[in-house]
Amino acid sequence: MAILLSSANSTVVTRWAGHLKEHFAIKKALSLAEVNKLCVTEQFETILLHRMLIDMPSFSGLLKSLPTARFFLLSDRPDEEEALLFLKLGIVGYGNTYISSLRLLEALRVITNGGVWLGQKVIQRLIMDTAGNSKVNEDRNAAESAMAKLTKAERQIAEFVARGESNLEIAADLYITERTVKAHLTSIYSKTKTGNRLNLALLINLGKSPQS
Repeated sequence: MAILLSSANSTVVTRWAGHLKEHFAIKKALSLAEVNKLCVTEQFETILLHRMLIDMPSFSGLLKSLPTARFFLLSDRPDEEEALLFLKLGIVGYGNTYISSLRLLEALRVITNGGVWLGQKVIQRLIMDTAGNSKVNEDRNAAESAMAKLTKAERQIAEFVARGESNLEIAADLYITERTVKAHLTSIYSKTKTGNRLNLALLINLGKSPQS
């Protein structure tokens, strides 16, 4: 399936296309009307949405008409409050409009594999929100128990994920291949029952939180 690039700014669409054209089939839309029209006749792996193209009500309407679509929202001025609001509505990724080629490709790999891609600041904000939960001590104990199942190498990789690093960055830091990182993550997700980067990051950070 193709990736749909949607922005009213043709320069932004061209930039994204330059990053992705050698890796994905791509289609372009310069308006929400075009997004809806294309989605009637074709399914897309992921839809990249420029924040300037959409507001919260229009995104809610778009998600309602395309309930199975995966939306990656990119903002010229990323903000964790905005990210959390759209995350609650249903996005599966949030980043900077001018994200680098490597990070965009890594984000799309995560998203197309069923994960969620968020910046470290957004993850930390989620941690703070979690800390206000009345079950926090119980959750911390569960997190510590889950982390105890990890090997030393797995724990190290999980820590990098919790800091928001991509697979490519982790591979470079540890002098291993990206394939090895992915293999470790498969094991980590299984042992911790997290399933994706976001849940793993929340688990790791919660386990490190000091007791109240």
